[in-house]
Amino acid sequence: MRARKLFHYKASQGRVLVEMVIWALPRADADRPHGLKYRLYCGCGGDCLVRYDNERGKGDHRHYRDREEAYPFQSLEQLIADFRLDCTHLAGWRWDE
Repeated sequence: MRARKLFHYKASQGRVLVEMVIWALPRADADRPHGLKYRLYCGCGGDCLVRYDNERGKGDHRHYRDREEAYPFQSLEQLIADFRLDCTHLAGWRWDE
C-alpha cells in the first residue's frame, strides 16, 4: 500500500511561495510515529524562509532561515498553525480565513 495524499495547497503572493503537502502513510514507523509524511514550505525568490518536514532519518524538524531544529510534533492542527504563524512573521503572508 502506498502513501495517500491528504492535502495539497500551493499559492503565491508577490515573490513569496507557500506550499503544503501532507500524506497519510500506510503505517507509522520510528521516524513518523504519527503516520504522516509532510512538507510545508515558505520561500521568497527561491530562498527558503521556513520549511517543516519529516524526511526519513531525521524525524520531525523545521528549517528556520539558516537553522535546522527538531520540531516537537503534537498534532496535525498544531503543525499547520505553527507553520502559518512562521509564514506570517517571516514573509508577511496573509492567510484568507
